Amino acid sequence: MIDIRKLKELVKLMVGNDLTELDLRDSEEQVTLRRHGVNQPPQVIVGPGARTARAESGPAQPAAAPTAAAGVEGVAVTDENLLKIESPMVGTFYTAANPEAPPFVRVGAQVEPDTVVCLIEAMKIFNEIKAECTGTIEKVLVESAESVEFGQAMFLVRPN
Repeated sequence: MIDIRKLKELVKLMVGNDLTELDLRDSEEQVTLRRHGVNQPPQVIVGPGARTARAESGPAQPAAAPTAAAGVEGVAVTDENLLKIESPMVGTFYTAANPEAPPFVRVGAQVEPDTVVCLIEAMKIFNEIKAECTGTIEKVLVESAESVEFGQAMFLVRPN
């Protein structure tokens, strides 16, 4: 287990030198610190050194641009003017904060750029994903607890 004093010193070093990412590894442990904005605290990921993620072999295949996207309910959306809210990371998609809570958004919900639309769990850290656009949710493309890939469309939004 990492010493909390060492971790605090690493965070101070990171903030003091305006670093956005710091990754330290040895044979027993791994620490990754990431900052996404000046006013946000660093994200801390601690894991055993032997269990580091391996890169996938081969280049990622670009997705074809279909004219109709099938949604969770199987209804096709054919409007090409819809905006996509895409996953900024690989992880597990959740529509609500916990199984008993209502979903953050449903079809028909109005969203603003700062509206939380879902959570993505990555390495046991839950990340709030915001709409980053203004409009109406037309389609939810992912079921709760499904895995999502970087850049995968999760929602379709009709802009206002």
